[in-house]
Amino acid sequence: MFLGFVVILLVVRANVRVIEQTQAYVVERLGTFHAVWKAGRLRFTIPLIDRVVCIVPLGEQALDLSPSEPVVTKDGVTVQIGMTVYFEVTDPEMYTYGVKDLGPAMEPFAGIALRNMAGETEQDQMLPSYGAISAKVCAVLCKTADSWGVRVNRVELKSCT
Repeated sequence: MFLGFVVILLVVRANVRVIEQTQAYVVERLGTFHAVWKAGRLRFTIPLIDRVVCIVPLGEQALDLSPSEPVVTKDGVTVQIGMTVYFEVTDPEMYTYGVKDLGPAMEPFAGIALRNMAGETEQDQMLPSYGAISAKVCAVLCKTADSWGVRVNRVELKSCT
């Protein structure tokens, strides 16, 4: 009797979810997408039927894309520029199922956009143009990342050599 009560208590405890304010849970039922759970309510998973596939952070995150990207300026000089992308997850379902790993998926788009924007600028104008270049790179990444359930807030360029 007592052992049965303890087992039931452990099963209930293992299947009760309290979701933090800065997280969302992506839940599958019998192997297919069921729901996105956000903060605000006590949630219960059904043992052997429901499964939390991913716990998605909803706050702003930083993604450092490659230590530095070699770009050629308008006057033919090669400079190294690093970049950090700040983003937020807007759709946890698309984020979970849309792309396996955000960094490697976003890196080619960011590199191409950075090379295009830097190729239109001369070396002596690179540093004063960082704001305009990062805004253009951000605009390109926003279009791409939107289909992954991600909103790019800003792009910061760094380490011009």
